[in-house]
Amino acid sequence: MAYDADVIVIGAGLAGLAATAELVDAGRKVILLDQEPEQSIGGQAHWSFGGLFFVDSPEQRRLRIRDSHALALQDWMGTAAFDRPEDHWPRRWAEAYVDFAAGEKRSWLHGQGVRFFPVVGWAERGGYDATGHGNSVPRFHITWGTGPGLVEPFERRVRAGAARGLVDLRFRHRVTGLSRSAGAVDTVTGEVLEPSGAERGRASSREVTGAFELSAQAVIVTSGGIGGNHDLVRANWPERLGAPPRRMISGVPAHVDGAMLGIAERAGARLINRDRMWHYTEGIQNWNPVWDRHGIRILPGPSSLWLDARGNRLPVPLFPGFDTLGTLEHIMGTGYDHTWFVLDRKIIGKEFALSGSEQNPDLTGRSVRGVVQRARADVPAPVKAFMDHGADFVVERDLAALVRGMNALTEEPLIDEAALRREIVARDREIANPFTKDLQVMALRGARAYLGDRLIRTASPHRILDPGAGPLIAVRLNILTRKTLGGLETDLSSRVLTEGGDPLEGVYAAGEAAGFGGGGVHGYRSLEGTFLGGCLFSGRTAGRAAAGAVG
Repeated sequence: MAYDADVIVIGAGLAGLAATAELVDAGRKVILLDQEPEQSIGGQAHWSFGGLFFVDSPEQRRLRIRDSHALALQDWMGTAAFDRPEDHWPRRWAEAYVDFAAGEKRSWLHGQGVRFFPVVGWAERGGYDATGHGNSVPRFHITWGTGPGLVEPFERRVRAGAARGLVDLRFRHRVTGLSRSAGAVDTVTGEVLEPSGAERGRASSREVTGAFELSAQAVIVTSGGIGGNHDLVRANWPERLGAPPRRMISGVPAHVDGAMLGIAERAGARLINRDRMWHYTEGIQNWNPVWDRHGIRILPGPSSLWLDARGNRLPVPLFPGFDTLGTLEHIMGTGYDHTWFVLDRKIIGKEFALSGSEQNPDLTGRSVRGVVQRARADVPAPVKAFMDHGADFVVERDLAALVRGMNALTEEPLIDEAALRREIVARDREIANPFTKDLQVMALRGARAYLGDRLIRTASPHRILDPGAGPLIAVRLNILTRKTLGGLETDLSSRVLTEGGDPLEGVYAAGEAAGFGGGGVHGYRSLEGTFLGGCLFSGRTAGRAAAGAVG
C-alpha cells in the first residue's frame, strides 16, 4: 500500500509539536493535522504561564532548596493516590516522569534554548502529612518567555522539517474517523474547514468545504482534553466532588471539546479515568476576553482570607495555593459555585499573579526591565486592570461598603457585615501574636522563611483592616475548567491500548489526550507545573516510538 506519510499526527499543540519534531529528527515523513487556523499553532501551551516541574535543579540549589528524586516520587505518589486496577500504566508513567524531571528534562530543554526565571515557585503546598498531597519544596519553574517561549523551539524544529519536505502542515483539517485498511489503524478521514483569519484562541468558522482521507503507517493522537466542553465536563463529573457546578468559566477555548477522544474510542481505544479532572477554584472572568466565557486563574500567595459564599472561612488546610481539588470538593458541598478572597492593596500587589502568557507581558517578552518594574510596582499593571475593570472585583475603603459591593454581585445578599468583621478582626489579632493558633498565619510566616516567597510572593504579615494597607478588596472566585487528567490508556511506548490490554496497532497518543501519559499520570491530583512537562515527555516518547516502528 502506498502511504501519504510515515506518520500522521493529530493536533498541533505542544505534545503534537514535540512528537513531530522527534519524527523529523528520525527522518520520517509526517502529516500534522489541526482543525484550527495556522495562527493557533502551539494550542493551549501558548496561553500558559510556562510552569515546569523540575527536581533538584540549579535554580532550586541557588535558593538553598534541597530536593531529591526520592522526595519528588514520594510527593507524586502521595498526591496521585493511585488506587485502581487501571492505574498500572499511569503509575509506570509517573515513575518514568519523575525520573525525567530529575534527570535529562532540564538539560534537554536548555539545549534547545529554553531558559528559566531564577525564582522557583511553590504551588500546591498540600498541608497534610509527609506522605499526602502536595509539593514538599518549591518546584514550579517559570519558563523565560512563558508558554510561547516553550512552544518556540518545537515549532522551530517542525517548521525546519517542513522546509526539508518532511512535514506537511495541514490546518483546518478536522478529523472525524480512524479506520483500518489492513490489520493496523492506518487511515484518517475528516472534513476540510474553510480558511479562517480568526486570531489565536477566537472561535473559527466550522463551514465545511471538502473532505479528506489520508493514510500512514502510524497515527499519533495529541488532540487535547475536554475543558472547553462544559456538557462533557458535567457528564464526567465525579460524585466525590459533589454536584457539578451550575456555572463555570473556561480556561480553554470551546474547540477543546474532547471530540477526538470519542473518535479514538470508537476505533477500539480504551479511555480510562474519565472522572479525574483538574479544575481551578480561583477563576475570574477576563475583562478583555479572547474566547467565550474566558476565565483567568489567580496564582495566589498565602495571605488572602478565603471565604465561602456565605462569608465563612474555608477550613484548614484550604488556604490559597495549598490544595486545589480539596478546595473544589469543599466548595461543591456548600451549595454554591463561588467563593471570595478578601484582602487589601498590600496583599494584592505582592501576592497576586495571573496565570497566562498574555497576563505576564514582562516574562512573556523576556524583559528584565519589565520584571524589575513589576517588582517595584505598587500593583502590577495586569492585576490593576482587573481591579479597575474586572466583573468579580470589589474595591472599597471601608468594610461596610465592601460587603455591599460583594452582595451586589450575587443573586442574594449572603454576606453579613458584622460576622465578616468579627472574622477579620479575629484574624488580625493573631497577626500581632507570635504564638498564634491560626494555621493560616503560621503558613504565611512559614512561606516567608523561603527566600523566593519573601522576595516576590508573600506580603509581610499585617492587619487586613489596617487603613495604611488599604483599600480593601474582595474578589469573587469562580470554578474554572481546565485539564482532563484521564485519557487514552497507553503503555510506556505511548502505544494506545484496547479494552483487552493489547496495543491498538498503529495508534499512539500523547499529551492531555493520553492523560499526559498512560491514561492518567497524575492520578487524582496534580503537583502543578506537570501539564506542559507531561505534554513534552509523552510527545517525545510517542514520536520516538512511532519513528522506530515505521520504516
